[in-house]
Amino acid sequence: MRLLLAAVSSLAFATPLAAAEVSSPDGRITVELDVDGDGVPFYRVERDGKEIIAESDLGFLFTDEEPMRRNFVVESESKRSADSTWEQPWGERRFVRDNHNELLITFRENRETATRALTVRMRVFDDGFGFRYEFDRPADRVTNIADELTEFVIAPRGTAWWINAGAFNRYEYLYNQTPIEAVSTAHTPMTVRLEDGQHLSFHEAALVDYSAMWLKRFDGQRFRATLSPSSRGPKVVRKGSFTTPWRSVRISDDAAGLVESDLELNLNEPNALGDVSFFKPAKYIGIWWGMISNRWTWAQGDRHGATTERAKQYIDFAAKHGFRGILIEGWNVGWDGNWFGNGRDYSFTEAYPDFDFEAVTAYAKQKGVHIIGHHETGGNIEVYEAQLEDALDLYAANGVDVVKTGYVADAGGIISCNADISDPCGDEIFEWHDGQRMVQHHLKVVKEAAERGISINPHEPVKDTGLRRTYPNWVAREGARGMEYNAWGAFANGPDHEPTLVYTRMLSGPMDYTPGVLGLVGDNNYPMASTLAKQLGLYLAIYSPIQMAADFVESLEAHPKELEFIKAVPADWSESHLIDGAVGDYAIFARKDRNSEDWYAGGVNDATERTVTLTFDFLDEGKTYKVKVWKDGPEATYLTEKRHDIAYDTLTVKKGDTYTVRLAPGGGLAMQLKADK
Repeated sequence: MRLLLAAVSSLAFATPLAAAEVSSPDGRITVELDVDGDGVPFYRVERDGKEIIAESDLGFLFTDEEPMRRNFVVESESKRSADSTWEQPWGERRFVRDNHNELLITFRENRETATRALTVRMRVFDDGFGFRYEFDRPADRVTNIADELTEFVIAPRGTAWWINAGAFNRYEYLYNQTPIEAVSTAHTPMTVRLEDGQHLSFHEAALVDYSAMWLKRFDGQRFRATLSPSSRGPKVVRKGSFTTPWRSVRISDDAAGLVESDLELNLNEPNALGDVSFFKPAKYIGIWWGMISNRWTWAQGDRHGATTERAKQYIDFAAKHGFRGILIEGWNVGWDGNWFGNGRDYSFTEAYPDFDFEAVTAYAKQKGVHIIGHHETGGNIEVYEAQLEDALDLYAANGVDVVKTGYVADAGGIISCNADISDPCGDEIFEWHDGQRMVQHHLKVVKEAAERGISINPHEPVKDTGLRRTYPNWVAREGARGMEYNAWGAFANGPDHEPTLVYTRMLSGPMDYTPGVLGLVGDNNYPMASTLAKQLGLYLAIYSPIQMAADFVESLEAHPKELEFIKAVPADWSESHLIDGAVGDYAIFARKDRNSEDWYAGGVNDATERTVTLTFDFLDEGKTYKVKVWKDGPEATYLTEKRHDIAYDTLTVKKGDTYTVRLAPGGGLAMQLKADK
């Protein structure tokens, strides 16, 4: 343990306090906070008496004041506990327990020239911990943060799954699997499996009016928070008192505990919107795959995708098969020419001549189908914010209650304006997708949409940090390498990509991965690293309250048995459990329908053929279930034309029964378990 400072300035206070500790409710996790011999604040973490996080520094760098780093003593501390249960309006599970112990500690500078306070609020749960900094400053004081000095020193050896931060393609990368000491600069969540089998995930919660945190490895297994850049110089500018986002670490004995943790949700504020019954979890179709796979175009011309005729065709399909929504992209002016990273020509209210917006929305309403709107900005938030209210008003007036937004631009290529968010724009400036300016922008869009009963699903977003609890109309995001890459090259998303997403990206929140491409081919007939059964398993493995059946309607109709499952599988759950799996290898879930007693089970596999035996311990006692199974056929493999080989099974099960099934290379599984009446 580091030593406290011995000398205390007469300008400060009397005797500094000793180290403070706080433990999880079950006593397994203990966090200590103190200062070292140079007065550097730090924390360290033990689990079951063994060090998990070694002494890790706390502090800040500023652009216009001395660093908060040395010459601190512990001034005060207080503790409290909480144990409550709250209800999600939609989600992976209906009820969430928030059970934690909290330590609030204030470090005070101990020198004649400055006596600033650094306050840390630490919350420790059975499944991890989170902490944030709290600044109590005069209302007119501006704080200019250059960077944080927050560290995460991982004590035991282990393996990390991560993607590069600060690279051009935002979050859209295949994951690296390396020793912890081989990580460079990583986006969060970053997942770690220690040599003793414990699993950790490093992330953040409640990212509001602040830059996103990246993790930069300095030496060995020492990581330091580094904030996403800003054109202004300071990475974060705040006025008056403020709190930072929570820095969060999930800790679990196994992968299942990591996946089923609600740590970041519990670190967010409760629902600020009140009644959000305007959002209905559901499935949707769309013309999106036609443009992604290059059959149609977003721009005008002979191959224009968003025509009135095609929209009505897809509305008819949705009405026939019970899909609530249909996504229409490319209907509005601005897609011609170079819109990537540009967006200067977009109109969010003016339609192309071959698309009758009022006629299409009226036809959808007549058929009981909801149009999902689309706002691609080309990364130009200056143009979008100028039209935002009119664009949302148009959608609200015509029954469009979900909007997919998009920010297609290279990282660092967001076009903003040289002014505060509330002032008229000046010259164009460029920002990062996950910098403070974009964090402000996304929340502005979500709040404006909520006022009109509209929900938001951003692509090329800032990462999810659990804010869906506070703003439940923020229903999904992309924020990872999605299905579209399968249209652009053979096996572009390798067979282990989705089994890795489950344990990395999906720890942050719902993803609009757009499954259901039953044709298993993209542009130029590029094959996908997926069997037919895996496309169904994605509906269980990659959670979203808005799940797409992304393929052409002709392809969906050509697979009636698979379409039967897609139509039946819910998009809202009362319980969710990872019942088998390993990071990057495979993941099998069991989820209970929120609106019935039925269960669904299934998931995805990597390139390794494996046989798994599933135990139905998750089922309700005393009930029997009729089960339909969609599974890989005996010859199924993603590597050949046999990727379409699928088999079906029926059986009756009860709690405690087992079922053995083969998962093909690149394969998957889907099961519907209907409770007897």
